[in-house]
Amino acid sequence: MYDLSMPESPTDLLAALVRVDSTNPALVPGGAGEHALARFLVDWLAARGVHADLHDAEGRPSVVARVPGSGGGRSLILCAHLDTVGAGGMHDPFEPVIREGRMYGRGTYDMKGGLAACLLALLDATNANLRGDVVLTAVADEEHASLGMQSVLTRVTADAAIVTEPTELQVCVAHKGFTWHEITTYGRAAHGSRPDLGIDAISLMGRVLGKLEALGRELGAREAHPLLGHGSVHASFVTGGQELSSYPERCTLQLERRTLPGETTEGVVREIDALLDGLRADGDFRAEHRLILARDAFGVEQDEPVVTTVMRAAARVLGAAPRVVGQTFWMDSAFLAAAGIPTVVFGPCGAGAHAAEEWVDLGSVDRCRDVLIATIRDFCA
Repeated sequence: MYDLSMPESPTDLLAALVRVDSTNPALVPGGAGEHALARFLVDWLAARGVHADLHDAEGRPSVVARVPGSGGGRSLILCAHLDTVGAGGMHDPFEPVIREGRMYGRGTYDMKGGLAACLLALLDATNANLRGDVVLTAVADEEHASLGMQSVLTRVTADAAIVTEPTELQVCVAHKGFTWHEITTYGRAAHGSRPDLGIDAISLMGRVLGKLEALGRELGAREAHPLLGHGSVHASFVTGGQELSSYPERCTLQLERRTLPGETTEGVVREIDALLDGLRADGDFRAEHRLILARDAFGVEQDEPVVTTVMRAAARVLGAAPRVVGQTFWMDSAFLAAAGIPTVVFGPCGAGAHAAEEWVDLGSVDRCRDVLIATIRDFCA
């Protein structure tokens, strides 16, 4: 089905990866999922003498491959995700187009460019005479619930990890986390002409929204993280009411709180609960709060060996020391760090993640591969 004998160049490999639709079915009903792309990776690696296994998580396959060292060296994970978001509004999203040194197509930037760099660096490691193991984890479902990363981490560990999400060839040592919450306010249904009987649940939610706005201002006034700035909160969805001529008996709000390293889920839940407690002095105010999902923020010390090794390698390859940055968006690096694996994020340049036009700079994919293998030769020697 696929050409496994293609030249082992980042451009040709990336084009092949983009042609395999791996739309996350949790985001797009009927999406292709990771099966075909996972099988492509297993076969492509096998054709080059590298064994890879499939790891299933609720029907979503991830790929784990290992180049074993001779023993006594440090082990390193190269991590990328297989899935992409949907391609609505894109023309021929899975047929890569190259223009002016860029490859366009769904997944080129987020993150099949980084995946191609990982695959080729893994092949380079087979001839590097290393003492430590190099492990590829190409995981499912990062764009939704990270089923793949969580499953793989029950079977795989290492001394450090590099996630190749796009960073513009900068070294990312921190990113924000998030918590999702649902708040429901309860009123009393009554005919719209009977304010003496009805309690308006939507108006009660207005009080909550006012408190959230105040919380947002407070978060912006707190001490900023040096790389990530401030935490934030916003209302995402509000639903409520039965009909135009009735007092609404229920209103539901879903909100997102973006968190910084050091902030805990428990602390954020207490923060939201305290906000509601302050409104309960009014006997008419009734509300419930539940946590929907939480993902921790990520941070790694800049003197961690994997960070300093990537910094040295990048400086040699790029001809100048790379910038150290934080990212606002969440990544699987947080799960790796929570598993006790020191992790850094380093990947190619481009634009259009989740957008109707997505592209990756092909030269940056080459350089990313070069930085990875230079890091491997140093870290796993």
